[in-house]
Amino acid sequence: MANTIFIVGVLGNIISSLAYLSPLRTFWRIVKKRSTEDFSSIPYICTLMNAILWIYYGITKPDSFLIATINGFGAVTQIVYILIFLVFISPRMRAKTALLVGLLDVAFVAAAISFTHFMFQGDVRIDVVGFICDCSSMLVYASPLAAMQKTVITTKSVEFMPFLLSFSILLNGGFWTLYALLAKDILVGIQATEGSIR
Repeated sequence: MANTIFIVGVLGNIISSLAYLSPLRTFWRIVKKRSTEDFSSIPYICTLMNAILWIYYGITKPDSFLIATINGFGAVTQIVYILIFLVFISPRMRAKTALLVGLLDVAFVAAAISFTHFMFQGDVRIDVVGFICDCSSMLVYASPLAAMQKTVITTKSVEFMPFLLSFSILLNGGFWTLYALLAKDILVGIQATEGSIR
């Protein structure tokens, strides 16, 4: 059974890597046009926060190395995406984006890690960290809806809602749901199911 869990986890890591890399085309466009146009940085800021929190979960929970590694990769990709945004976004929006990064990706993450590290131990810490991760996953899965409402609905065009990103998140959620069932990890299962139904 341990081998099956490991294999599904590795496949989940591969699909998650593709999900994290799916916005490359969008960012190539931003770099070529030297403008973020109507693309939103919010999904990437939320995903960075989520990845860092899941790294902490993967480190905190025994035998969850695969969760930590893929989210480490995810954190690196989101940092690159956010830096590209900060370079090509308008000066007025740059300050707002930097503030949001500071609040969510630095202050909130530091507070959550510090709080759970010093206030809880053992399985209770794992459960509290997992609960925080599941809540942050809801933000990740909801954040593209903000972009969709702003651009897709008002312009009646899906140009700013990348299909590959949505499809890879669906596939990713399916694999991590299977992993969660095999590993009997309800906290991973909750966030994976959220991703599948988004």
